[in-house]
Amino acid sequence: MAISKEKKKEIIKKLDTIKEDSAAVVFVGFNGLDADSDTIMRRKLREEGVGYFVAKKTLLKRSFANNFSGEMPVLEGEIALAYSDDAITPAQNIKAFTKQYKDKLRIVGGVFQGVYKNEEEMTEIASIPPLPVLRGMFVNVINAPLQGLVISLQAIADKKN
Repeated sequence: MAISKEKKKEIIKKLDTIKEDSAAVVFVGFNGLDADSDTIMRRKLREEGVGYFVAKKTLLKRSFANNFSGEMPVLEGEIALAYSDDAITPAQNIKAFTKQYKDKLRIVGGVFQGVYKNEEEMTEIASIPPLPVLRGMFVNVINAPLQGLVISLQAIADKKN
């Protein structure tokens, strides 16, 4: 269906706002996703602070062309954008939904820290644990040597008694 020039200008303006205000953008391929599933997914994404926007590929390419380093991933099929001011949240949320909607949703690529990323790279980014988990892992790394020392001292004390 043809879109009027005014509507195209509005969409490009929205895409420009997305690329300027977002820390990361994920290109999401969707095919055969029913309206109910799409509505549920959008609601959950919104709750996580992730925006979701569908636009024609020609308008996406026009808006995103020559703005980031690297090579833009090949956008095949129907494409949407998942974006947020948090760098990892969009990829993590979309990856969770790809498990739920198996063949109907996939990560095609994205933009992370001003660089185009392909599908594999964005999937790796999506695998980074959330910040609270990373903090817990860091505390465990710091705590491990201290814990070993305490166990050793306790063993020496037990041996002397």
